[in-house]
Amino acid sequence: MIGLSRASYYYKAVSETEEKYNLLLMRLIDEQFTKTPFYGTRRITAFLNRQGYKINRKRVRRLMELMGLEAIYPKPNISKGLKEHKKYPYLLRGIEITHPNQVWSTDITYIRLKQGFIYLTAIIDWHSRYVLSWEISTTLDKDFCIKALEHALESGKPAIFNTDQGTQFTSLEFTGRLEDAGIKISMDGRGRALDNIFVERLWRSVKYEEVYIKDYRDVREAKAELGNYFKFYNAERLHQSCGGFIALSIMQHQLRFILTI
Repeated sequence: MIGLSRASYYYKAVSETEEKYNLLLMRLIDEQFTKTPFYGTRRITAFLNRQGYKINRKRVRRLMELMGLEAIYPKPNISKGLKEHKKYPYLLRGIEITHPNQVWSTDITYIRLKQGFIYLTAIIDWHSRYVLSWEISTTLDKDFCIKALEHALESGKPAIFNTDQGTQFTSLEFTGRLEDAGIKISMDGRGRALDNIFVERLWRSVKYEEVYIKDYRDVREAKAELGNYFKFYNAERLHQSCGGFIALSIMQHQLRFILTI
């Protein structure tokens, strides 16, 4: 309510110097991971050491876990799904995506602030790349993901909804909402973050075109500026299509017109 990141509040448990140093490391990790999402803790540690930051892999692992970051290369136990939650197969292998509302997908990313950080989730249409909804949170709980889902479903529903196996998306509240709407659930295989590649591409665009050049002061500013960016992304930003460039809003309109013929 006051525009203060909960993450920055919790950091008060350590010294101010330690807090600032951790936030600096997290900014560097975020930038490098966005460039090289296949870097795990070992390579990120080596990168930071070469930049003059003499920290160990244990600290890097702790910070990356706090940021919700894991390398995309195949490895066992990449996801954080709970054992008691039902897992769903990956349904998109070999499927041709031909029209809007065929497949939607979602994910979560870390967004840095000047002091602290927040998390961002978004839902996109695989065919048009249109951002259907988005939400931010100061914690990695499931509530903001469910809120984004509810907002997206106000505009329609997909045949298939794809996620990773994180606890937010394997929760009974999230999967139950999809099943109640008659939507098939698809989940990325373990160590297969590239199964959700379109959201990964969206995160790179958001960070390089918006987050890194704005350096948000607080949660309130981040929410306002991200809102402006997603409006731009959907309505004005030119996206490559069929050898040319077109705005997603125009693409969506054209596709809806074709589907009604």
